[in-house]
Amino acid sequence: MTDALIIKRIAAEDLPTAAPGLTALLLDAVDDGASVGFTASLTAEQAAGWWTSLAPDLTDERVILWAAHDGDRLMGTVQLRCETSPNGRHRAEIAKLLVHRAARGRGTARRLLTTAEEFARTGGRTLLMLDTQTGSAAENLYRTAGWTALGTVSDYAADPSGTLRPTTFFHKALPTPSA
Repeated sequence: MTDALIIKRIAAEDLPTAAPGLTALLLDAVDDGASVGFTASLTAEQAAGWWTSLAPDLTDERVILWAAHDGDRLMGTVQLRCETSPNGRHRAEIAKLLVHRAARGRGTARRLLTTAEEFARTGGRTLLMLDTQTGSAAENLYRTAGWTALGTVSDYAADPSGTLRPTTFFHKALPTPSA
C-alpha cells in the first residue's frame, strides 16, 4: 500500500463523476470471479446503471459509500448499508468491498473496512454483519480483522460463472462511542 491512498466518501451528487471508475472496478471484480451479486454477463452499461441507482439510498444515508484512490486511480470501494427499521437501527451491513486486482495485497481492503467500521461505530451502530464466498481471500481478511463467523450456507449464491457456492456469514460487535 502506498501512503498516497486516499479514502473519500462518495455522495449521491458525486456518482456521475465516480460512476466510470466504480463501473470499471465492479467489472474487474466480476471478471476475477468475485461473488458480489452479478454474473459474467454483466455489461458496462448495467454496472454503471447499478452504481447510479444507489443515488436515492446515498441521499437518505441508507447506504454510505467510500472509494479509495491512489492518485487518480480508483483502487477500491466499500459500502455500509444501514438498517432503518425501528428495531434495527443499531446494526448495519458491510457490502461490496471491492479492490482492483492490480491493487490487492497492499492493505486497501483493510483500510476500507476499518473506515466503514469506524463510521458505523461513531454513528452509534453496535453490530455489523456481512457475508462472503467461503474460501475466498475476503473470508481470511474478515477473520483477521476480528469478525466472527456465524456459519456457512451451502449453495447460497452463484459466482459469476453461475456455479452455486457456499457463503460464510460474519458479525462484529462494535464498542459504543465514548460520551
